[in-house]
Amino acid sequence: MIEDLFALEMQTYRDSPVHRLDARVKILTVLAVILGIVAVPYTTAVYLPTLLLTLFFAVLWALSRVPPMVYLKRLAVILPVWGLVILVQIILKNPYYPSFTSILSLPFGISVYAESVEFATILAVKFLVSVSFIILLSSTTTLQDLLSGASRLGLPAEFVLTLGMMVRYLYVFGYMYRKVIEALHTRCFDPLDPSLPYGYRLRELGYTIGSLFIRSYGQGERVYTSMCCRGYGKHSHLFVGKKPFTRPDWAFLSLSLLCATGAVALGLALA
Repeated sequence: MIEDLFALEMQTYRDSPVHRLDARVKILTVLAVILGIVAVPYTTAVYLPTLLLTLFFAVLWALSRVPPMVYLKRLAVILPVWGLVILVQIILKNPYYPSFTSILSLPFGISVYAESVEFATILAVKFLVSVSFIILLSSTTTLQDLLSGASRLGLPAEFVLTLGMMVRYLYVFGYMYRKVIEALHTRCFDPLDPSLPYGYRLRELGYTIGSLFIRSYGQGERVYTSMCCRGYGKHSHLFVGKKPFTRPDWAFLSLSLLCATGAVALGLALA
């Protein structure tokens, strides 16, 4: 899991036309697509805009030169939670339909409705488009560029500083975890080894997890003390300089906004 964290971040350092775009352009594009697809009514008219935006995403993903497996891995992490939410919709009566037709009866008085299945499908395609563009953003933009871009777009400095600290300590925690795992392997300890007593394995894992948090806490305290020695305080902010858009940035932003607006307008016209 931790190794995957470092590997996924390395994808953002690739060189491609999408990677070289300003982070603000990609953030605005993702926001436009999400707001647009959400604005389309919950009818079957959403399928055509979804298809157009999916094709747009496929072109951008191909230009980014990021392996498709990266997209599938990130999507697989999100699907269990949202998949359950979407699946539950088939047995619920939502307010978008005046009447419901039962197509399957289940135990405990539960029924599957045709209208609810349609609603779940519409919700699924909206979710897929939104998440796909978020994955594209996170796979082609470094976390530092995301923070800088969000700051230039007007995100409060307190939020930027807090998110920057969270990102930094996420990787500090990852390094600590890797050191602890390497120490366990050096001592030939395998928590999944069935030949060891279960109580012993559980106790050692408890010690390991406790040691991991204590070491991470100690590292955090040392970093915080160093920051205070360098003038950090409650009025400190990250400095983010001005950065104008280049011509490719303006061209891509105009094209993406045109695609998103056109797809949404088409969906509203068909609704």
